[in-house]
Amino acid sequence: MIAWWQVKLSAGIERIKLEKWSDCWVIHPSINLPGLIGYFMEARYPAKRRPKYLNLLKIRQPLPAIVSILHRISGVLLFLPGIPLFLYGLQMLLQSPETFASLQSNLAHPLCKLFLLLATWFFIHHLLAGIRHLMLDLHYGMQLEQARLSSKLVLVFGAILTALTGIWLW
Repeated sequence: MIAWWQVKLSAGIERIKLEKWSDCWVIHPSINLPGLIGYFMEARYPAKRRPKYLNLLKIRQPLPAIVSILHRISGVLLFLPGIPLFLYGLQMLLQSPETFASLQSNLAHPLCKLFLLLATWFFIHHLLAGIRHLMLDLHYGMQLEQARLSSKLVLVFGAILTALTGIWLW
């Protein structure tokens, strides 16, 4: 079954050939689709309602959003450089007594301790924010004040546990 429709485009009146293929109408391939799509986009979104450019660095995010973004960043940083470095350290630990001594001397360096402290904060924050997200998935803490409080608790407990770990490291 073939149907001819008349659609008013910006260039005037055009005919569009629609063909029915198995329960759906398909525009015939000979139709100028960019012009047709441009017409519908223009009619759907006039110039005054088009989306505006948003500078995401200037938007002030609420605290739950910041905790969620940090949760994702910490997960990526634990996965990509974290796992290979951990496996390399484990290989050095188990390879021979000489590589074990080399690993111990490398880990005693203050910059390495600072790196380990940062990795510890990534891990602790990711763990606590993951527990928070699980609670949100179970519909606990869905109210605005509860979500803000849980975000503050994640940041505070993450900082406290990281500081305790830093004291233990040094």
